[in-house]
Amino acid sequence: MNSLKGQFLVASPKLLDPNFAQTVVLMVQHDAKGALGLVINRPLDITVREACEQTMGNGCEVEGVIHQGGPCEEMLMVIHANQLAGEAEILPNLYFSTTRDQVENLLEDPQGPMRFFVGYSGWGPGQLEGEFETGSWLAIPATADRIFGPTENLWMRLHTEANLCKWVHPSRIPDDPSTN
Repeated sequence: MNSLKGQFLVASPKLLDPNFAQTVVLMVQHDAKGALGLVINRPLDITVREACEQTMGNGCEVEGVIHQGGPCEEMLMVIHANQLAGEAEILPNLYFSTTRDQVENLLEDPQGPMRFFVGYSGWGPGQLEGEFETGSWLAIPATADRIFGPTENLWMRLHTEANLCKWVHPSRIPDDPSTN
């Protein structure tokens, strides 16, 4: 299987694991050693500002909520567009950071869109490939607009799109769809 880095995994309706039912996972890493992704459509009831006040004793300038990135290890991670604070590039001009120094830099000097996560989704070698074989996931290219956009109904929108892409070959779409 080719690397799914920079793709969305869209849970199929038959994936009933409560950690992943109706989720959209942004794949941050995928290679022979395993895979790491972040659930982007599970916002929590705490804002980044509230979390800063509770954990660091002071506020921050970052707006938005923290998302539950997955069931593994609850560390703070950020997807953002600040190349200087990026530890890994996921897509062109889209970065991933987990180290305390980089996350604090992003909190102190917010530039561009950011999404914060607690926890992540992880798969061992070959595990994700096995889940694809059972039909648990659909893959679709990720875009910054969708990563940083509204998450309400995101699973339904991407599930519908992934299924259309799977069944409608681009060669069958006329140049002018009004002539269809």
